[in-house]
Amino acid sequence: MNGAIIIGGGPAGVTAAMYTARAGVPTTLIYKNLGALEKAHVDNFYGFAKPISGKALVERGLRQARKFGVKVVRGEVVSVSEEAGVFSVKTADGVFHASAVLLATGASRRTPKIARLAELEGRGVSYCAVCDAFFYRGKNVAVLGSGAYALQEAEDLLSVAGSVTLLTNGEVPSVSFPQAVTIRTEKLQEVVGENTVQGVLLENGEAVALSGLFIAMGIAGGTELARKMGVALDPQGAVVVDSQMRTSQEGLWAAGDCTGGMKQIVKAAYQGAEAGLGMVEFIKVKR
Repeated sequence: MNGAIIIGGGPAGVTAAMYTARAGVPTTLIYKNLGALEKAHVDNFYGFAKPISGKALVERGLRQARKFGVKVVRGEVVSVSEEAGVFSVKTADGVFHASAVLLATGASRRTPKIARLAELEGRGVSYCAVCDAFFYRGKNVAVLGSGAYALQEAEDLLSVAGSVTLLTNGEVPSVSFPQAVTIRTEKLQEVVGENTVQGVLLENGEAVALSGLFIAMGIAGGTELARKMGVALDPQGAVVVDSQMRTSQEGLWAAGDCTGGMKQIVKAAYQGAEAGLGMVEFIKVKR
């Protein structure tokens, strides 16, 4: 169990994975997609006289990681938990275990443009079911999303809330949801409520009464996964790390865009290197 799991296949995650693998630490890297670099054009990175697409750069990095023995898994991480020093990383297809984890999935939170959603954040609009489900015991809540991330949030709420509705905002669900979850595919027009959420208004004019709305669009980024674990975040929602990229949770590191600041490849790679070295030392002590 003295291995490392890297969540994210961009410069931060791949750099960290290469450092841990080269140090002899069994390393698994899990990524869903190529992230922000997939459609980017890179012409200011050291060593590349000619521009390179972000997609090509990430694919090169993944090949390099495999060369050093990193196990690369394509999958969507929906939650990270820890018990007795062992981390469990749950994907849509299974669970992986390790003694050290790096969050390097970027800052990928999708916030839909729905009237009054932003102003009601923290007053009925939440981004973490594990964190806030307690406050909605026996109440009617909804999850805004349509994929595995939304499914995880809905499952966390089912045992607590009075009812759970899935609002897909016009999207077709990409996974199967429990029968106990009511699915509404209409587009949303507005979040209703003065001081707290009281419901949502659909574009067809129908009102759905709710006490809480949980946002789970797209996939869970580093910030969402950190929030689920109770890790410290700064006022802007970035994961707080020290000089070695350690979070407030022992054994959990973060690197790249999810830590805030300048969103540049060179910064992500540097933070990945710091995190990888720190994870190696941490695992050596545990051994």
